[in-house]
Amino acid sequence: MPELPEVEVTRRGIAPHVEGQTVTGVVMRRSGLRWPFPSDLPQLLKDQAIIATGRRGKYLLIHFAHGSLILHLGMSGHLRILPATQPPQKHDHFDLVLGDQLMRLTDPRRFGAVLWHGSEEGEIEEHSLLRSLGVEPLGRSDLAQILFQQSRNRSAAIKQVLLAGDIVVGVGNIYACESLFEAGIHPATAARRVSLQRYTRLAAAIQRILAAAITQGGSSLRDFIGADGQSGYFQQSYFVYDREGEDCRQCGNTVRRIVQGQRSTFYCARCQR
Repeated sequence: MPELPEVEVTRRGIAPHVEGQTVTGVVMRRSGLRWPFPSDLPQLLKDQAIIATGRRGKYLLIHFAHGSLILHLGMSGHLRILPATQPPQKHDHFDLVLGDQLMRLTDPRRFGAVLWHGSEEGEIEEHSLLRSLGVEPLGRSDLAQILFQQSRNRSAAIKQVLLAGDIVVGVGNIYACESLFEAGIHPATAARRVSLQRYTRLAAAIQRILAAAITQGGSSLRDFIGADGQSGYFQQSYFVYDREGEDCRQCGNTVRRIVQGQRSTFYCARCQR
């Protein structure tokens, strides 16, 4: 599933092509994906200018004067900027036409989403999918303090607390594994038992790893590609994720895998205590 770096890479890829452009058409090739498409979207967006793009966690936002599109890439989705004459393929479900080019959503597994939040419904942050999200991790000097304070009553494992997204957003499975490794924290440690000192290391690891992943175009494990059609290559930098049975690149011990909340967790028992 595309995580925060992949969504941010996508946003940066489409922004120069869509910001300031006027929508000339909307094409919906099915009734919806994870949720139904707004049936009146073609009427809502025709002849409207895109003011800006944004991101909240793993949700991509496209802002208009009268509201915002909320896009989610689901398990396997990606956006591309293409010529308006480009014929659609089997899994191309949604086009935002912008004159002689278009922004196309491709989603083979159909877990993505295209939703609308009108300005009459209030601020975009009040949308039901966004209002309970935690803080954005990048650029926060107080991230360690937030993690520490809001985890004092959390008996769940620190890995699960990171994935929950109600304290900090965007730290999905890949980047949680890598961040916990860099911080030297065992993924099964109860969140409330992690000290402020260790949260300080974890916050720095989260921010460094997410920033590095964005710089490297994200991780392309299965379906993800950027808006320019290029794959990311951060997966070449993994220390533990998807490396079960291989030597730890830091100590030489064997990387292990456990299952937490139906997700695979990779870690080094020697480096993470």
